[in-house]
Amino acid sequence: MAYKNPQQKFQGKIKEVVLGEGLKLGGESVLPFYSFDGDIGNTPKVGMEVWDIPPVDWPEGLMNIIKDVADDPAKWAKFYTEKYNPDFITLRFIGANPDTLNRSPEECAEIAKKVAKNVDVPLVIAGCDSNEKNARIFTKVAEALPNKNYAFLSAVEGNYKEVGAAVGLAYGNLVVAESSVDLNLAKQLNILLTQLGVKPERMLMNPGVSSVGYGFEYVITTLDRIKLAALEQNDTILQVPIIMPVSFETWKVKESVASKEDAPEWGDREERGIAMEVSTAVGVLTAGANAVILRHPRSLDVVRGFINEMVN
Repeated sequence: MAYKNPQQKFQGKIKEVVLGEGLKLGGESVLPFYSFDGDIGNTPKVGMEVWDIPPVDWPEGLMNIIKDVADDPAKWAKFYTEKYNPDFITLRFIGANPDTLNRSPEECAEIAKKVAKNVDVPLVIAGCDSNEKNARIFTKVAEALPNKNYAFLSAVEGNYKEVGAAVGLAYGNLVVAESSVDLNLAKQLNILLTQLGVKPERMLMNPGVSSVGYGFEYVITTLDRIKLAALEQNDTILQVPIIMPVSFETWKVKESVASKEDAPEWGDREERGIAMEVSTAVGVLTAGANAVILRHPRSLDVVRGFINEMVN
């Protein structure tokens, strides 16, 4: 008798959410890349990170790539889309941080409008380190860019009412629910947003990410538990696509920050950062992330190549 490969069937399915005009996330009814079991949904997407201010501590090789555009986020975003073809651009408002330029929400909105006008890919809007200020930034940016299906990273427990009401209800964009590497916290925030009136098909999740080597096993097991609850237990609250800002974490750890002079045995700083970014991205993609945010163009090439190998 010929061997027949057994298939693992699930009751649940991750909702399909559209970012921008047509970038589809989610839609899978099996575990990540398990095409032999069923429908893997939409191919995971990869975005690139753009700041509203020129970086000062990025590796020299990366700074050389963006040196002619780093002082203008609209030009920077256009350069990335034309040269590297990311699925989306993440516009991160580092300049709104009170410790940097302390940009006003109104200034951020004007910058976001210019970036949106200059690129033909969807945007993910990310704030600064202040959740309180992020709520005001997101409100103004969503108001300036209504009904775009852009994703706002993120709504957290401390600001979800303001972010959810403005981004998801008033101005027709997507709300990203961010929690701290815990299935129950992730589920609770999703419940709170839906009780506020945000529809699940207007939501994404960021259940928390860290760099490899920094509690990463908790990130992976949390992703595993979320996906299994959504698919195996048909938990509709957790059937939301996952986006993870990998670059936000991997480029701030010591392996990516320490200079070659301070740690000569570790080798080139830029190579280390790329290795940390790629390793983290591949890890979360195989555990269930539907989209990742990266910083280095070489990381984008490697991760995209990995995804293509897995789905083809």
